[in-house]
Amino acid sequence: MMELDRIIHEPVRLQIMATLGGVDTVDFKFLVSTLGLSKGNLSSHVDKLEVAGYVQVTKSFNGKITFTQYALTQKGRKALEEHWLALDRLRATSHSKRKSQSASSSRHFKLPKVASPRKPRWNPKIPPSG
Repeated sequence: MMELDRIIHEPVRLQIMATLGGVDTVDFKFLVSTLGLSKGNLSSHVDKLEVAGYVQVTKSFNGKITFTQYALTQKGRKALEEHWLALDRLRATSHSKRKSQSASSSRHFKLPKVASPRKPRWNPKIPPSG
């Protein structure tokens, strides 16, 4: 079985990769607002993806204002696709194991016994209803 890519599999990085997988480029503000991350949190996760070679970061300036854009690299697109395939294989394996276990097993899943709810105790200060 193919291993899941731990760099991509972390939930925030998977969100970043999935978002970038559907577009050519996005800017910093778009990712912050779309994913609901703090600027520092986004930067930290993007740095890890950039070091892995999955994301290309392009910075430019409009006067004194920094404009940062992100795009998946070819390596990043391939890694994301392989990650989705690995997840699909994992789901298929899990599903087939459950089917074979339930078909071969004569025992059925039983819910644990739960105590029945107690009847309220009689309180002499409250008259019985009815």
